[in-house]
Amino acid sequence: MHKFVSIFKNKEIVGRIFFTVMILFVIRIGAAISVPGVHAEAELQNAMNSGSALALMDLLGGGALSNFSVFALGVSPYITAQIIIELLSKDVLPALTDLSKQGQYGRKKIEMATRYLSLLLGAVQAYGIIKTMQNSSYITLTLADNFWTYLYIVTVMLAGSMLTMWLGDQITEKGLGNGISVIIFAGCVRSLPIQIHTAFSKWISQNQGMGSNALIRGSFQFVLYILALVAITGGVVFFELSRRKIPVQHAGKGGQTASMARASFLPNKINSAGVIPVIFASSIMMAPSVVASFISADAANAQWLQIFNYSAMYEMPWFDGKTWSMPWGLLIYVTLIIVFTFFYAQMQIDPEQMADNFQKNGSYIPGIRPGKETERYVSKVLNRVTCIGALALAVISLLPIALTLSGIFGTDTSLAIGGTGMIIVVGVCIELNAQIDGLLAGKSFEQVQGGM
Repeated sequence: MHKFVSIFKNKEIVGRIFFTVMILFVIRIGAAISVPGVHAEAELQNAMNSGSALALMDLLGGGALSNFSVFALGVSPYITAQIIIELLSKDVLPALTDLSKQGQYGRKKIEMATRYLSLLLGAVQAYGIIKTMQNSSYITLTLADNFWTYLYIVTVMLAGSMLTMWLGDQITEKGLGNGISVIIFAGCVRSLPIQIHTAFSKWISQNQGMGSNALIRGSFQFVLYILALVAITGGVVFFELSRRKIPVQHAGKGGQTASMARASFLPNKINSAGVIPVIFASSIMMAPSVVASFISADAANAQWLQIFNYSAMYEMPWFDGKTWSMPWGLLIYVTLIIVFTFFYAQMQIDPEQMADNFQKNGSYIPGIRPGKETERYVSKVLNRVTCIGALALAVISLLPIALTLSGIFGTDTSLAIGGTGMIIVVGVCIELNAQIDGLLAGKSFEQVQGGM
């Protein structure tokens, strides 16, 4: 309660909250404006609960794709571009590698390259979405089916995506949290109550009057659904707040002995990547369906694309005309989460640079020699911690999808999307709370300094 009061006494935090809410309000208005020349069919709403690539895209777009609005693309082109640029910066493209080592100047140049690439990818992705939805009869064109109509619709969608990115930048600069994450967070918050209400209606409301067995079974399914979301929430909170502390000694000045040196800890988050791996993995899972839409209508509707549907079983040919049914999409999804967790963790912490900073500042890890030995030790600890964090995040992501594939929830796949949304919601909430704590601590420090 004290923290709540302190927040509303802090004019800077109140201003940032108000600014963030207003930006999200603008995005919600844009999400309700349909793209001119396009009519969304009723089947589109059903597709959003299917656990498919379109459902993932709707999640990353803040729920705008379900109406095929001007913000339908959301921030997914930027996320995809960011993945590509980050990968190329890892000793793949020398020019980008050099820029990544040039501090603030290099980061600005890389960010500019990411924006240009997102513009190109956005145009490709917009056209792919249009063709995919046309082939699936999710949308119909109310204008002439020609090149200029497609160019017009793609331009509108691309402008909406760029505006969304700009609004996200404004949140990062003047509001609370990372703008891109907050926009995705808002879409997840919007969809979660709808999914819970849908689950209640399907498993309880519709089973009333169908006999006691049906009602008991439906109630069990709904309770299990809620418990799965609670387990996800608890797991994300636990691993987001967990730390592996590395003891660090700071050599004293003025001839102080080692026993008189100041001791501290270097906290390493178990999950230093946060929700970024989930967002990145979800973005990658959408790519095949977009690419297939450029080939042909048959390719866009091909059975093999189901391999990238992480809430469905995929049947592969086996011996003697038999098939082998496996959740290949789920396995790919979990693998991507683990890979991106390690990738992002390595971006956050550079053991070599940390060892150099220790030497420059006269700091050391007790029992570990400065230099290369410190680098190897930090790298070993980081890999172990990241491995635990990656596996934990994979398990948390796996839980709702595994329950869906088990058949406990029948053919309903909305839990898979709801679970991913819950991971993003909890992760962003923790990040926002940490930022608010930092602003409150900074204000308290200013007050103490002013009183002196």
